[in-house]
Amino acid sequence: MSTAATDYYELLGVGRTASPEEIKKAYRRLARELHPDVNPDLEHQEKFKMVTAAYEVLSDPEKRQMYDLGGDPLSNRGGGSPGGFDFGDVMDAFFGGRGQRRGPRGRARRGQDALISITIDLSAAVFGEEKEIAVDTAISCEKCTGTGMTEGTEAATCVMCKGHGEIQSVQQSFLGQVMTSRPCPTCQGHGSTIPHPCVECSGQGRVRHRRNLTIEIPPGVDTGTRIQLQGQGEAGPNAGPAGDLYIEIVVRGHDLFERQGDQLHCVVTIPMTSAALGTSINIDTLDGPEDITIAAGTQSGAVVTVKQKGAARLRSNARGDLSVHINVETPRKLTSEQQELLETLAQMRDEKPNTIVTRSDSAGVFSRLKEAFTNK
Repeated sequence: MSTAATDYYELLGVGRTASPEEIKKAYRRLARELHPDVNPDLEHQEKFKMVTAAYEVLSDPEKRQMYDLGGDPLSNRGGGSPGGFDFGDVMDAFFGGRGQRRGPRGRARRGQDALISITIDLSAAVFGEEKEIAVDTAISCEKCTGTGMTEGTEAATCVMCKGHGEIQSVQQSFLGQVMTSRPCPTCQGHGSTIPHPCVECSGQGRVRHRRNLTIEIPPGVDTGTRIQLQGQGEAGPNAGPAGDLYIEIVVRGHDLFERQGDQLHCVVTIPMTSAALGTSINIDTLDGPEDITIAAGTQSGAVVTVKQKGAARLRSNARGDLSVHINVETPRKLTSEQQELLETLAQMRDEKPNTIVTRSDSAGVFSRLKEAFTNK
C-alpha cells in the first residue's frame, strides 16, 4: 500500500492492477471533463493538475513501481504544480497558446532582391566605367501610391475573421479538444480586405516597369563580381520597401590579353635575328602603345614584365603587371643566299648538327646499359 498523501489510482478512477491502456483511457476521459475551456473555475483547474500528475506517475513503469512501493516520485520536485508540470505549458501545448491570438499581419512587405547580368569589355573591368543599363522590375503603382486601393476608398474589416487575421478552430485529440489557429483564407491573414482595388495594379500596389539606370562599375571587377544597389530591386507589395538589385559582371574575352587576377598576359612574336641581336619594339597595352626592350640572346618563352600595366585591384589604387611572353619565330623558307649566310654563321660559331643529349636522356641511356648488364 502506498504511503503517499495522494492516491493516484483513485484520482484516475482505476484499480491498482490497471493496464497502461486502461490508465491512458481514464486520463483521456478526465482530461476532457476537467478541461479549463469546459470548466474554467479554479476547483476544476486544480483537479486537472492533480489528474495530470497522476498520469505522469502511473504511465511511467519506473515511477509507478516506486509509487507502489510506498514512495512518491514527485514529492521532491519542489514547489509549483504537482508532478513538476507548469500549467501554462500544458495549455500552450494542447489548447492553442492559452487562447491568445497573434493578430493580423500588415500588408506592406519588403520586395524581393533582383539579379541581372551584364557583359563588359576588359578595358572597362580594368579602368571602370559609367554604364547605362535597362532593368525590368516591379515599381510602386503611381495611381494608388502603392496602397492597392482606389483613390478615396479604404480597407474594410474582414467579415470572416473579424479583423483578427486568423481563424481558430477546435479539434478532438486523445487529450480532448485542441484549439488551432490558421491564417484567414479570406484576407490572407491581414485582418482586412480591399473592396475597391486599384484598376492599375489589381490591388497589389505595384506594377512591372522597364527603366534605365546609370551605374558605376568600379576598377578591378572580374567575371562573377556582384555590385549591390540598395533599394533598386523589386518594390514591396502595398507600399513595402524595395529589395536590392545585384548586378553580376561578365568580362568579355580580349583578342590580345588574357587576365589572371590582376595580371595581364600577352604573346609577342619576334624574328630570330631580333632575338639574337636584341631590339626595341612597340606593343599595344590597355593604356596605349608602350616600348619594351628585347635583350640580345632572348630565347623563345622568355617573359618581359611591364610594371603597373596589368589589371586594377578591386577597392584599391594598385595595379598588377603586364607579362609579355616572347615567341621567337624560326624562318620556314630560306633563299639560297640566306641559307648560305646561316651556314657561314654556323661555321663561325663552330656549330655542328650533332644531337645534344640532355641530362634526362643521358640518365636514360645509362639506365638501359645497367639494365642490359644486369640481365646477363
